[in-house]
Amino acid sequence: MSAMTMTEKILARASGKAHAAPGENVWANVDVLMTHDVCGPGTFGVFKKEFGADAKVWDKEKLVLIPDHYIFTKDAMANRNVDVLRQFAKEQDIKYFYDVGTKNYKGVCHIALPEEGHTRPGEVLLGTDSHTCTAGAFGEFATGIGNTDAGFVLGTGKLWLKVPPTMRFVFHGNLPPYLMAKDLILAVIGDIGVDGATYRAMEFDGDGVYALNIEERMTLCNMAIEAGGKNGIIAADQVTLDYVNKRNAGNRPYTVVKSDPGAQFVFEKVYDVSKLEPVIAKPHSPDNKAFVSQVKGTKLDRAYIGSCTGGKLTDFKAAAQLLNGKTVKIDTFVVPATTEVARGLDTETIGGRSLRDIFLSAGAKIGDASCAACLGGPSDTFGRLNAPISCISTTNRNFPGRMGHKEAQVFLASPLTVAASALTGTIADCRELLV
Repeated sequence: MSAMTMTEKILARASGKAHAAPGENVWANVDVLMTHDVCGPGTFGVFKKEFGADAKVWDKEKLVLIPDHYIFTKDAMANRNVDVLRQFAKEQDIKYFYDVGTKNYKGVCHIALPEEGHTRPGEVLLGTDSHTCTAGAFGEFATGIGNTDAGFVLGTGKLWLKVPPTMRFVFHGNLPPYLMAKDLILAVIGDIGVDGATYRAMEFDGDGVYALNIEERMTLCNMAIEAGGKNGIIAADQVTLDYVNKRNAGNRPYTVVKSDPGAQFVFEKVYDVSKLEPVIAKPHSPDNKAFVSQVKGTKLDRAYIGSCTGGKLTDFKAAAQLLNGKTVKIDTFVVPATTEVARGLDTETIGGRSLRDIFLSAGAKIGDASCAACLGGPSDTFGRLNAPISCISTTNRNFPGRMGHKEAQVFLASPLTVAASALTGTIADCRELLV
């Protein structure tokens, strides 16, 4: 039997097969299905249409409902979507429903899933959101699906999946203090393009990857979809297991999977992280790559630090070290991804000052845990670009209209680069500010 990659092994096991090869179609058993306020109503509609108005989901403890996108708004339709989630959770007796306005509220689904113990090595996790691939950082197959597929999973617990071929990206060397995972993944996307990994698994490896903490690994896998990837994945190590074992919802058993020696990769690229400089994605595409030295001095109107890609505690600690004791020159919005991260703004300190105090003293505005302006949203969404302004952001997409106004210019960058730029009002090189 030929050697298999991690992704092939996971899909083989999920379909009860000894082997799975790229291009093969399999019926995969789903371990976790996640949906949120944007896609949940449509998913439930498909489920009830196809399985009956009184149908019950295949496993109420494998469904996770997380309102996170359009919640802190007065928009009636957005509020209605959350009400639909509440109604479905009640009628189906869903255990894992993280409702806004309750002590269970979490925030951004992709960070909430691991925080609440729904990510485990070797499993299949599907979600009605393209950035579900974030969970690949835990050594599992995680990918986004549409409402129709999700409705089918609700009724059967299975999905017909094509096994993707795997591309391998190896990062070697000691990561300099001015680089973050966002720089690494923007470099990859810039090199292969937004369609360079279409329906392929993106496996990340190398000592440079395993030197990253789990939040940074999540950033790497999160933006696999920006290259067209089916999933991003990193083999679990002790860092992964320590995180998972501390949080594992239901204490479910799991099996760690690693690529076999001799596994076949359709593409491989090796990076020396010590030779990279901070990377920017210029408007209007994540693959419109530039090194910071090429765009330094570009005028900005706003800075935004948040989202599933840039709103984790690691991201805020990085930004705060630059903002500590200084004042921003442009509107700067800080949005924690989850309520757990929000609490960390008060408990994590630099030089005896909390991160929250550092941000507020620097003149930044701090929002409630949510997706906020990452997907634009209603006009009263915190941080939304309601005018054709220029913004540097830690979010994951910069297509026209993504963060609001269709003529706004969005530059993607790491939290370090965004913080440095907030202090100057132009795209800045964080290397000049790091001590």
